[in-house]
Parts: sequence; C-alpha cells; structure tokens
Amino acid sequence: MKDLKTEILVSGGLPKLETSRCAGSGEALLKPSLLPMALESSELSPDRKARDNWGSSLEFLMSCIALSVGLGNVWRFPFTALENGGGAFLIPYLVVLFVVGKPIYYMEMLLGQFSSRGIVQVFDFAPLMRGVGYAQLLALGVLATYYASVMALTLRYFFDSFASELPWSFCREEWGDGCVSASGGQPLQGQLSRNFSSSTQLYLQRIVLNETDSLEEGIGYPSGSLALMLGISWLTVTLIIIRGVKSSGKAAYVLALFPYVVMFILLVRALTLPGAYDGVMYFLTPQWEKLLEPQVWYNAVTQVFFSLAVCFGVIIMYSSYNRFGHNVYRDANIVTTLDTFTSLLSGVIIFGILGNLAHESGTKDIASVVKAGPGLAFISYPDAIAKFKMFPQVFSLLFFAMLFMLGVGSNVGMVSCIMTVLKDQFVNVKLWIIVVSLSVIGFLVGLIYITPGGQHIITLMDFHGVTFVSLVSAIFELIAVGWIYGTKRLCQDAEYMLNIKTSNYYRICWSIVTPLVMLVILVYSLLTMRPLSYNGQEFPLVYRVVGWCVSGCIIGQLFYWAGYANFKQPKGSLKSRINNSIKPHSDWGPSDPKKLMDYQMFLRNKDEENSKNVNRRCVCYTAGDRIFG
Repeated sequence: MKDLKTEILVSGGLPKLETSRCAGSGEALLKPSLLPMALESSELSPDRKARDNWGSSLEFLMSCIALSVGLGNVWRFPFTALENGGGAFLIPYLVVLFVVGKPIYYMEMLLGQFSSRGIVQVFDFAPLMRGVGYAQLLALGVLATYYASVMALTLRYFFDSFASELPWSFCREEWGDGCVSASGGQPLQGQLSRNFSSSTQLYLQRIVLNETDSLEEGIGYPSGSLALMLGISWLTVTLIIIRGVKSSGKAAYVLALFPYVVMFILLVRALTLPGAYDGVMYFLTPQWEKLLEPQVWYNAVTQVFFSLAVCFGVIIMYSSYNRFGHNVYRDANIVTTLDTFTSLLSGVIIFGILGNLAHESGTKDIASVVKAGPGLAFISYPDAIAKFKMFPQVFSLLFFAMLFMLGVGSNVGMVSCIMTVLKDQFVNVKLWIIVVSLSVIGFLVGLIYITPGGQHIITLMDFHGVTFVSLVSAIFELIAVGWIYGTKRLCQDAEYMLNIKTSNYYRICWSIVTPLVMLVILVYSLLTMRPLSYNGQEFPLVYRVVGWCVSGCIIGQLFYWAGYANFKQPKGSLKSRINNSIKPHSDWGPSDPKKLMDYQMFLRNKDEENSKNVNRRCVCYTAGDRIFG
C-alpha cells in the first residue's frame, strides 16, 4: 500500500523536508522552521484524514471485551487446563499473562491511539516493517472466514434447540447398534472403548457436517442448511459494522454483556447439580509435576496469545478510533484481567456440568465423560445438555446463543480491522460498499468450510494461515517496536499522550522478556512440528503443499515490503537505505496538526535533556539507555 506522503517526497512533488538528528537520538526530527510545511503536507495523506471516534469511552472498552472474550475462553481454556495439569496450569497461564499478554495488549493500545492509524499505516514508525501489518491482515482474513463457519454451526444448533426433543440426544436407526444415546445416562467411556459413539458425535458428523473420512476424493459440496446459517452470520456482522464504529460501538454493549448473563445463569445451574463439587475440584486440583513439561508452558503462551487476540492488529485498529489522551492503561488492565476471569468462570461452569455427568454415569473418572478436541463445543457440551432432566431446550438455546454472540463479537473486530485498512486506502469509496464486498467475499470463501471436508480444511488453514504465521509476525512486531522504533521512544509517546511514566516492568517486557518468550515458543514449535493431521490421519501431500504455500505467501509479506521500503529510499549504500527506511515518517505522531507540532517540540526538548551526556556515550545509545533512558 502506497503512502501518499512518501510518494510526494520521493517524486519531488514538494520540497523534501529537512531533518535534524538531535544528539544521541536515532530518530529524525523536523526542524521547527519546517514544521508548518510538514503539517500542511501531512494533511494531504489519505490515512491522516479525520477518523471517526467511539461514541464514548465505554463503547471502546465494551468492544475490546467483546473481541477478546470469545470462544477460546469458553470451550478451549477449560480443557487446555485439564490436559496440562488442572489447577497447576493456572501458574504458567498467569505468568505468561503478565509477561506476554498484558505488555503486548497495552503496547498495541498505545500505538493505535497515539497515531490514529490502522494495522498497516501504524508501521509508519518503521516503514521497513510494514510487511508485518500486511501479514497480520492476511492472517485475519483467513481467520475471519473460517470463524464465520463456526458461527454458522452454533446457529444450526441454536435453531435445532427449538425441537420438542433435542435432535442430538437420541440415536437414529441408520446409525446402527454402535450409537449410545446422549440422554440415556450410560457410562459413555465404557461404551466408547468398544467402538461405540455418542449420538451427539454422530449427529455432528453425519447429519450436520456429513463429514468425509479423508480428502482423497475431494472436499465435496457445501451443506444447504449451513450455507443459510453462514449467510445469516455474515449478515449479522454486516449490519453491525455497516456504519463503522458508530454502529459497532452500540452493538458492543450486547455482544460484551449478554454472554456474561448466560454464563452466570449456567453457573448457578451447574453448581446446583449433584456431583458438581467433584467436577470443580477436579478442574482446580493441581498436578504439580506438569510444571516441568515444556508443552505446558507452550500451551499457556498460545492460550494467552490467541485468547487476548494480540498481534493480529485488531487492538491497534480499535484504539485508533479513541480520542487522544484516553486512559488506555486502565482499559488494558481491565480487559486482560476480565479475560482471565472469564476463562476461570467458564472452567468452573463446564467442570461443574462434567461432575454431574460423571455422577449420573456412575463413574468418578471425570475425564472419561468428555471428548476434547475441535468438536468440543458441538459434541461434549450438547451431550451434557442432553442429560439435563429439566428444560434441556432452554439451556441449549442459552448456550448456543452465548456461543454465537461470542463469535460475532470477535468476528466484528476482525472484519472491522480489514475494513479500516481498505477505507484508509480507498478514502472515496463509501463505507457500506467496502463492508458488503467483504461480507460477500467472506461468505463465498466460507462455503469451503461447510463442505463434507470442511473441518479438514479448517484444521489446515488454522495452522498454516493463522497460528504459525501469527507467531512469526508477532516476533517481528515486537522487534519493530521494542528495538527499531525503541522502547524509550514508545515510553516518551506514552508520557506525552497519557502524562504518565512507564514502569520498568513494561520496559523490560517490551524490549527483552516478551520477544524472547515468543522466540522460544516459535523455536519449540518448529522443533516439535509433525505432519499435520485431522482425526489421526495425515493430510495428503498436495494439501500440505498448499498449506505451506499459504504460510509462505503471508510470511513473504515481511520481506516484500521491506524490499519495497528500501527501493523507495534515495540512492545510496545499502546501509544508508536501511537506516532511512527504519526512521519514522516525518508526520508520524498524533493526527491533529497542532498536537503533532507540540509532539515534535516535546521530543526535541527530551533530546536536549539527554544530549548533556552525549560525550560520555559517544553518540551511540547503549542497550540500557534504549530501554530505561
């Protein structure tokens, strides 16, 4: 994406702005005499036009909650905890939250609000790294399309819940003798060991998905009923974001609060069931030996990383619509704390229900009454609901309405982020045209995921198009902010915008701890990588090749845009071109021209204060100065 400011300077349409490097500073600052020219030219850039703002600070907070509190909290966290030490998993989870989750969340809020730029334009602070924004944008596109297909499944189950008898609670004749009725109360694990399957599993595989065992004969054709549900899902997202933050901000109240209403209803019901106490204690009882396993810490990082939706660009986009000076420090703490609370709350609810299932099935092995994995929300939970003695339809409706709301809240953020990038680029195109176009494309691509082989494709794209590439782009983002732009400069930005000093905790995390943890996780994932499989079957070679091509295309954005940034620099040595391409654009800073001028003078004063010790430091910053200076 071309930046108009850069194009003007390169093409010679306006005189190039003179810059001066203050002693000891790695950033180019405008000379005061040329600030008016810089402000005038910055107003020409399309991405510097006045942006919409949230209707209120509460709308922003609710939108962040709706984004971060999603399906991962409700059905992924409890079983991730169970498989990694139960209560002991909370220790690495909380540690990772404080060294990865909270620092990145606050960092991205600062960048977005300070610059009023979207996921791509925010890298004007280091044009060499603009490819990070494009990589995150493509990963978001992949995630949004298959996320909508999961929303379609929740809608299908929601409407099925209106039946007089839950359709997954009983066996059908065509399923043969290998089916165990979910409402029958049999000890399920004992049956499954003799090649029996629950009616909930067979209902999902044979009725809803018509799932194929392998991809050898292709993926098949989309399901008509799921295509209708997919269309409703995209229509819901479209109506919410059709007017940008003006409409999505209002919807955020419902998207953020309704799931908690349902969760507290389910909490009361779960804790009043016989055997619930045993289930909750099973969830919270630590298995201390698990703390020594690297896989547990790896799962803690990935859970925090994807639960908070950090390094996907959505938080940057949301905060870019804030008023300058809004207290994002407070909001970052609220959202990250609430996200953790929601994960724990959902764990108590789910294991309270599983404790009751174990009680009804006559077993004390709680792990035996549930099947974890990708189909968890549509196999294990419906199985639990089918065993309720009173009003199972009511609880089913509430549960799947909650899942749908959680999915909508997250998908609204993803699509809004993509929409913002396109709107910043094509400023004259009406917003509704961009939104409708994105929704139509998302719907058409999403049809792939509701075919008989759709779940295989979701598994393939989740790894190659989202998980792996997001870890890579996250590391480059942290390096770009912590070392290229500089932790010290980011702290100065926070001081100017919020009038607060940044603690050493954030400084150390941004520059050292968080990038190092993410790098270790990436190396660990590469060393332990195995051929991708679904239901125990490895993907055919052609699909694996396609998967790696997708990963290569997304990660390749990092190198392509780095080369493009170098190519656009004035002629000179490679070193000088690289040095120029890592400097912030001359109009980097607040979008308001007066604030931008004031910010430039603020940096100049800061540099003059630091220049007193320039001789002792011989012009170069030490690593300590770049972090704590």
